[in-house]
Amino acid sequence: MPGALDITAIRSRFSAFDRRVNGYPAIYLDGPGGSQTPDSVARAVANYLVSANANLGGPFVTSVASDELVDKAHVAAADFLGCTAEEVVFGANTTTINFLLAHAVARTLESGDEIIVTELDHDANVAPWLLVAGDRGLTVRTAPLDPGDGTLPLDSVEALITERTRVVAFTLASNALGSIPDAASLSAAAHEAGALVWVDGVHLAPHRRIDRAAIDADVLLTSAYKYFGPHLGVAAVRGELARSLPADRVRPALEIPAGHRFETGTLAHEALAGFIAAIEYLESLGGEAGDRSARLDLAYARMEAHEHELTRHTLDRLGEIPGLRLYGIPDAARAGERTPTFCFNLDGWTPEALSAELGRLGLFTYHGNYYALGVMVALGLEESGGAVRAGYLHYTTPEEADRLCDAVASLAASVIS
Repeated sequence: MPGALDITAIRSRFSAFDRRVNGYPAIYLDGPGGSQTPDSVARAVANYLVSANANLGGPFVTSVASDELVDKAHVAAADFLGCTAEEVVFGANTTTINFLLAHAVARTLESGDEIIVTELDHDANVAPWLLVAGDRGLTVRTAPLDPGDGTLPLDSVEALITERTRVVAFTLASNALGSIPDAASLSAAAHEAGALVWVDGVHLAPHRRIDRAAIDADVLLTSAYKYFGPHLGVAAVRGELARSLPADRVRPALEIPAGHRFETGTLAHEALAGFIAAIEYLESLGGEAGDRSARLDLAYARMEAHEHELTRHTLDRLGEIPGLRLYGIPDAARAGERTPTFCFNLDGWTPEALSAELGRLGLFTYHGNYYALGVMVALGLEESGGAVRAGYLHYTTPEEADRLCDAVASLAASVIS
């Protein structure tokens, strides 16, 4: 057994949990849109700006310190993502990185080549392919999700693969529904056809351990601000692929290896300092034994166990609320097939009004489509304002989960009465 997390001790490391709204303690259920950060991350960002702020390549102390910071950040990302340090790409955000990489791949393709995307995905792993397809005469095919339980059947992707398929782009977990596809089988099917495997790990990264090599992904995309770090895009690109793709760089820039070729200009060094602190925070949840990878393995096992119980409990409670429609896997016995992300509507309330009322009660949720446009269109929700989304992270308590369920039940009863 991985051992239980000490949630009280964990929450003491986040000043954000001191917030109150209208007299209520703030409950951060907006994690699918971005996590809270431990105070150590904020200190790391500030400390860099105060003590080491400089550009790279100089012979003076702050520049040397910045060089060392950038190298350390790449190593930390490699350990976190299951890749080599040379395969890491940092950028302003994941969407920007994906547009850049999709553009690079498209320059190697021919008119009539095909790309597969899915309805389950965040639009950041769909729109770049639609745009480059228009520029290069490519064909984009969209694999449908199962509207019954919000999952992505393997055969819905396999049915679209042809001899012209060059990229299969899919998510490791839906940011709207929490559904976790069978990444290993999808990857194997794509590679059997000779296609690149392009995975969006943004939503899964704070919930499950991700390993680019184990997934056999050619490109793996994540966002540090979803796993307790600053706003920063972090990707891993298979070394051979990264070295072969055309990279847009200014003329004086040195030719550098693999994924670093796609880090244009000066990186946000203060964000890299915060990223390192975020990985160190995650490590700390796994204790002190073993190397970084072993500590991260144990930390994620502990987080997953905690979130699993919260998910089971919440699915049971939400299923008892009259007028509530939950989208995605509803069965508590299948809690392991999803993240603790709950997408729902409530009779008598628009998504916007329900989210606003929950916010007044100190419960932070989102409404709309959360850029999961394909999901909302497939479920017939886009034209009616989408749905409300609440999500848990490892710092969520059972009491907070019950406060969400109690509040939604009370609002449902107010309509009935």
